[in-house]
Amino acid sequence: MSRAVVRTSRVPLGSALGFTITALVLSVGAYVIAGYGKRGQLPARFVIYAAIFAGGYALALIAIRRFAPAADPALFATAGVLVGLGFAMIFRLSGGLATEQATWIVVGLAAFVVTIVVVRDHRMLDAYTYTIGLLGLILLMLPMVPGIGRTINGARLWVQIGPLGFQPAELGKVLIVIFLASYLTQKRELLQVATTRLGPFRLPAPKHLAPVLFAWAGSLAILFLQRDLGASLLYFGIFVVMLWVATGRAVYLVIGLVLFALGAYLGWALFDHVQLRVDVWLNALDPNKVFDLGYGQLAQAQFGMATGGLVGTGLGQGSPGLIPFAPTDFIFAAIGEELGLFGTTALLLLYVVLVGKGLRIALEARDPFGRLLATGLSALIGLQTFVIVGGVTRVIPLTGVTLPFVSYGGSSLVSNFILLALLVRISSGPAPGRAVT
Repeated sequence: MSRAVVRTSRVPLGSALGFTITALVLSVGAYVIAGYGKRGQLPARFVIYAAIFAGGYALALIAIRRFAPAADPALFATAGVLVGLGFAMIFRLSGGLATEQATWIVVGLAAFVVTIVVVRDHRMLDAYTYTIGLLGLILLMLPMVPGIGRTINGARLWVQIGPLGFQPAELGKVLIVIFLASYLTQKRELLQVATTRLGPFRLPAPKHLAPVLFAWAGSLAILFLQRDLGASLLYFGIFVVMLWVATGRAVYLVIGLVLFALGAYLGWALFDHVQLRVDVWLNALDPNKVFDLGYGQLAQAQFGMATGGLVGTGLGQGSPGLIPFAPTDFIFAAIGEELGLFGTTALLLLYVVLVGKGLRIALEARDPFGRLLATGLSALIGLQTFVIVGGVTRVIPLTGVTLPFVSYGGSSLVSNFILLALLVRISSGPAPGRAVT
């Protein structure tokens, strides 16, 4: 085929600049308010942290304007507000953790820019289906390697190599989504063909159902080996959603729900820590149990959000430090205490914007791989947000995943910036002047 140069229509500079400045003002403003609320004065490191946000957001905007000029300008800005609000709350909880988080914000923004520059066309990823899938699987299983794997808070998710500790599964889940998008794009026609009848349902040939069963078995393996209920739920949920979108067949949703229910029951029946999670979920406010560690952390989260009421106590004015693991698993509860129902609603609406923009990008993508990749990345953000917020608010049993872009943690933040860069790339299309076949 002949080679052609893809030309994209640039988003007006005023729109992109306006969104970025708004994100910067809200991020730095939240940090300043937290400083005044905590100590009654401008934070001592205001100049340093403000420069990190200003310089980082400016660099990201320049990279987007140069390499992805047609990208939706609200994508990066929305994530930027989430990052800023999360940093303000982490600073309010611990100055030391804020310093570490600021470092990871720099690394995450650098990863965002590198991804935008290197991935000049998202379709280039479609050529490395099994390589990316294998790398993602290696990262998921890396914590099981003796000597470097570490168990923290009952889950074996960490890898320690010298002074560096990280969660490889955070990047692994992004690679798994890329692999699934490529694999399902190639196999979607086979998965759409129904040749077998099971009651009222018409199903594909058994050999084509193997990926569903493999994903189910893989999620159970993660639950069994790593004792990570949240990751197990997340991976299987993403696969079922992407399979449904790829084929357009609701029967896969039904099969997925049945397998999920069966897997949840097996997890509850076989593993003590899953039984404990369910018991905590049901009895967190039981007066006879509320002072136990597992029950107390969820109870404190409920008390904190109740204290916040509608408008909250104000940044720096509450006592979110009483909530165990507030900077990580329970940061949503800490925000609920100091910003109230209005603040948490605004936070959730930011995620609605981010996921909604991602799904719109999927609808407007011109190639099947891009549509499925944007859907998977958006579903990853949405499902992860639901899992952690649902756990903190006792809608579902609590699982140990982070709140995207908000919770403390370098591995999560960097992987989410890479995810965001891929959405920006799909939104814009190939980089200007790139020749494609």
